[in-house]
Amino acid sequence: MADSSHGHGHTPAAWTGVIIAFIGFTVAGAFMVMANPLGFWAGMAIVLLGGVVGGVMRAMGLGMPKAQPLKMADGAAKAKPKAAAATREPVAAES
Repeated sequence: MADSSHGHGHTPAAWTGVIIAFIGFTVAGAFMVMANPLGFWAGMAIVLLGGVVGGVMRAMGLGMPKAQPLKMADGAAKAKPKAAAATREPVAAES
């Protein structure tokens, strides 16, 4: 399972995009039930708008910061890499 400590999706850009898309799905669903194709497609346009707004906010710096590459210590860069020992996961008993 993914580790949530990295803050995946916990940004203003993500929240805003998802909320707008949710409103769009709600509008599209309501108009679909009312058999109104124009309202349905308007709701779908709102869903797309949510993605655009989220992307623009991310470009403005309100999204997740890009991960910086890890820097190696001077001694570690010069040392020869050691071969990793082969490990194997235990096999679960099948019934």
